[in-house]
Order: sequence, then structure tokens, then C-alpha cells
Amino acid sequence: MGQTLIIYCHPYDKSFNHAILERILKDMNQRRARYRVINLYAEKFMPFYTEAELALFNTGKTLDPLVLRYQEMLKEADQLIFITPIWWNDLPGMLKGFIDKVMKKRFAYLPTKTGIAGQLTNIKKAYVFTTSTSPTWYLKFFCGNSINRTFVKTTLKQLGIKNTVWHNLGGIDSKSPTQLQTYLATISKLI
Repeated sequence: MGQTLIIYCHPYDKSFNHAILERILKDMNQRRARYRVINLYAEKFMPFYTEAELALFNTGKTLDPLVLRYQEMLKEADQLIFITPIWWNDLPGMLKGFIDKVMKKRFAYLPTKTGIAGQLTNIKKAYVFTTSTSPTWYLKFFCGNSINRTFVKTTLKQLGIKNTVWHNLGGIDSKSPTQLQTYLATISKLI
């Protein structure tokens, strides 16, 4: 039986991102699904390298006990769910730092002559749920489409995660309570 790993990246528990997390947890509990949650802000994950940590980069080792814990959780998962806002047209620094520090050489990828070979092939499906002030079409056509082009179709794919769905609630500041509830219902149907 598979396990879902939820990676939650928002510092404010009154945010709509938190409502997404709560809805997913409610759905998982109702289905009696196996899951674990990484709450990057609540767990005080340090998203940047220290000099000592960076010195270990080529070995794939770490001095950060949270990195080791997160790697174990990733090994046990066959599905990932990311919940994050889009800030300045991209992932928040906290989530970018998670990718930088946790997805280490020899754990998440191996270098090859033509690039890298992803090692997280145990993860069969991933979902990326985001919210943004900008409309989704604006992010896609005028801001470089960084979530889909870079994070989903490049970074996650390079890690060996090939089946990913991105779903953004754009223009969140102008959404009515009904529209917000509709979005939560959509998420329930997707997962």
C-alpha cells in the first residue's frame, strides 16, 4: 500500500494554502489513506546551505537532521503533494531551499554524461497545488511559466518524478467564498 508525502510551504495558518492542506488531510483521513506531512515553516527548516553543509555537497551527505528525515520520508512515498503560494512568479525561497538541500546527489539523482538521472522513481504521481495573486494565464504567458516549465517539467522530471499535475488558483484576492470552496472541491476530486 502506498503512502503520500505532503510538502506544505506556508508560514500562516489562516492562509488559503492552509485551507488546502486541511481539506487534503480531511480527505485522506476519510479514505484512511496513509500519509505524512512536512510542514517546512512549522518545523523550522533552514532552507540555505551553511559553509560546512556546502562542503559536503559532492559527497551527497548532510549535517542537517531534517534533511535526513525528509529523505527517509521521500523514500517511503509513492505520491507527493506540494502546497505552496507563488510569490513573485515563482516558488517561495523556503521550498526552493528544500529542493536545493534535500534533493542531494546520490540520493535524488546521479550525474551522467548527458545530465542527471533521477533516483526518485518510487514516486509515481505528484500534485503541485499553488495560489497566486496574478491570474494563472498571466503567470503562464507573461511571467515565464516557471512553475510548470521549470519546477514541474524540468526539476521534478529530472528527479525521476514524471507524472505531475499542477493546479493553480490564480487571482486569489478577487475570489468569492463560493469560488474558494469550488477550488477545494476540485482538489478533492483530483486526488
